[in-house]
Amino acid sequence: MKPIVFEPMDMPTAESLLKEAKTILGQLGINFFLRHGTCLGAVRDQAFIPWDDDLDIGSVIGLHGLTEKKVYEAADAFKENGYNMKVIDSELHLSVDLKKFGIQMDWTCYRIIDDSIYQWPVIKIPVSLHVNLKPIKFLGETFMVPNPPEEYFRLKYGPNWMTPKQAGGFEQEVLDLMEEVSSAGDPSSRGVLLLSDKHDPKNHNSSVRVVDYDGQPITQASVSLAATTVLTGLDRSDTDEDGYVYFRIPEEACYVVAVQSKEYNEILYLEELSPGINYIYTPDPEHPSGRMNALVPNRI
Repeated sequence: MKPIVFEPMDMPTAESLLKEAKTILGQLGINFFLRHGTCLGAVRDQAFIPWDDDLDIGSVIGLHGLTEKKVYEAADAFKENGYNMKVIDSELHLSVDLKKFGIQMDWTCYRIIDDSIYQWPVIKIPVSLHVNLKPIKFLGETFMVPNPPEEYFRLKYGPNWMTPKQAGGFEQEVLDLMEEVSSAGDPSSRGVLLLSDKHDPKNHNSSVRVVDYDGQPITQASVSLAATTVLTGLDRSDTDEDGYVYFRIPEEACYVVAVQSKEYNEILYLEELSPGINYIYTPDPEHPSGRMNALVPNRI
C-alpha cells in the first residue's frame, strides 16, 4: 500500500464545510471550538493556513452538556449530510473522522483526564481553557476558540507560535514540547514504549529499520515515537549498526514517528502501528514531508 501524501485543502470548499459543520452541530445544540492549525490560522492570520491539509474542530465530553450519545448522534447527522464518517473510540477521545468533497475534517471530542485534555500527539492542555470559550470573527461568522487562545497556542506550539512556519515546521516544535512533558511526568508512563538500539524480547514487541534511498541501513539515526490515543509519553533511541530501533507499543493505534539523521529529517504524524509487527522506513525524495502510513511491514 502506497503512503498517503497530504495535500493542501481547496480553501473555498473548506470554508463551506466548516460553516456547514457549524450548522449541523448547532442544530443539535453541540458546542465546538476550532483547534490545531484551523484555530491558529483563524486567530493569527484571520484565514486558513495556506498549506493546511484538513479542518480541525473539537469538543469536550462532559462540558456544555456533551455526552458520548450526542457525539454518535451528531456523527450520524454528518453522514446524513453526505459525509463519509468513522468514529474512533480511544482512551483519550472519541474522534469523528469526516470527509466530503475531498476535504478531511477531524472532530475530536476529548475525554477529561485529571482536569486536562490531551491533544495531538498527547500534549496536556488544561480543560479550563475550554470552559468559557472565546468568540471570534472568522470567515464572516462567529466561531469559538480556547480561552485565552494565546495560552492554548503557547502550550500547543511553543513560545514562537506567532511566527508562521512552512508545512512540517510546527510538528518538530510540538514533539519537543511533548518530550518535555513526558520527561517531567511519571517515568513509568514514559517507559511504556521502551525504545532501544538493543533488542530485549521481554520488553520489545516491534521494531523499525531505517534505510536510505538505496535500501542501505542508516546507523545512529534518531527515532522518536509517541502515541496519539493512549498515555504513553514519547521515547527516543538511535538506530544500531543495522539501522534498527526496537520498541514496545501497548496496542494497535496511531503513532507519531520522527526520523532524524544527517541526511534525512521527517516527521510521520499518522502511522497505524500494531504490536508484533516489524516495520521499515525509507525516505521519499519527492515527498520529504506530509506522508501518512509511510512505514511498511519489514518482511526481511
